[in-house]
Amino acid sequence: MCLVKAADVSAATARIAPFVRRTPLLPLPGERLLLKPENRQPTRSFKVRGAVNALGRLAEEGVRHVVAQSSGNHAQAIAYAAATYGLRATVVLPDTAPELKVTAARRLGAEVVIAPPALREVTCLALADRLGATVVGSDDFDVIAGHGSAGAEICRDLPEAGTILVPVCNGGLLAGVAVAAKETDPAITVIGVEPELAADGAASFRSGTRTAWPVEQTYRTRADGLRAPTLGALAWEHIRRYVDDMVTVSEDSIGAAAGVLWGKLGEHAEPSGAVATAAYLTHHTELPAGPVVAVISGGNAAARQE
Repeated sequence: MCLVKAADVSAATARIAPFVRRTPLLPLPGERLLLKPENRQPTRSFKVRGAVNALGRLAEEGVRHVVAQSSGNHAQAIAYAAATYGLRATVVLPDTAPELKVTAARRLGAEVVIAPPALREVTCLALADRLGATVVGSDDFDVIAGHGSAGAEICRDLPEAGTILVPVCNGGLLAGVAVAAKETDPAITVIGVEPELAADGAASFRSGTRTAWPVEQTYRTRADGLRAPTLGALAWEHIRRYVDDMVTVSEDSIGAAAGVLWGKLGEHAEPSGAVATAAYLTHHTELPAGPVVAVISGGNAAARQE
């Protein structure tokens, strides 16, 4: 299985630069934590990095129609990237997806198909076959390479970073960030973060075998963007090679972290986007010495009422 390398991340970074935002690092007052606010991206999540890179490559190859399945943020990113390159996009979303994410995907130009959570994958594959479209998975090679641009930015902006905390759904973001970080400085500690109620990735990491959890279990978490029942196969191979640890956080700590991000930085994070911050607040005494970076992976949730 071919893994993403630093050169692939560099090429992706250059390809997506005109279409995504280079997010800064924001210090959390009184802490050794800095936040990477991917909620500031055009589609309010990091997913746009991988989608723009993957669809850019596909457009160069002559592909005209793409299909993807998603909890919501990947769908919006695919819709945005398809519009950027003049492609047709069809996305499959679960019937539990927040209306905000469904509406956003449609507004960006995608055709939206709703399916039960457990049938997202088979529905996506059936549509691709019927429509003659190309499936874009959220841990495809070019998607991981695009996500790696976030890790490359962290390393350029903070060469002394000691630890990077990354939210985990199917593992594409963690895989990309880990490649970029470890190939820049092998001493950086890269840690994946999951909700306790959707910890299939942590279970996989501990056992050394890619493990699936039933949808009924992973859908208990409020972090709707992190409910994938298993890590992607390609993401898993990167995680096995490059990632140092996986930790979990409680539902209460996720809510508390979102409150801290809003109250101290004015950053609006959806629950999925707050898990890395929750990991710092919960586990900071156990983390290696040095500055810690936590990725705010998204902000697609109803606005906070203050």
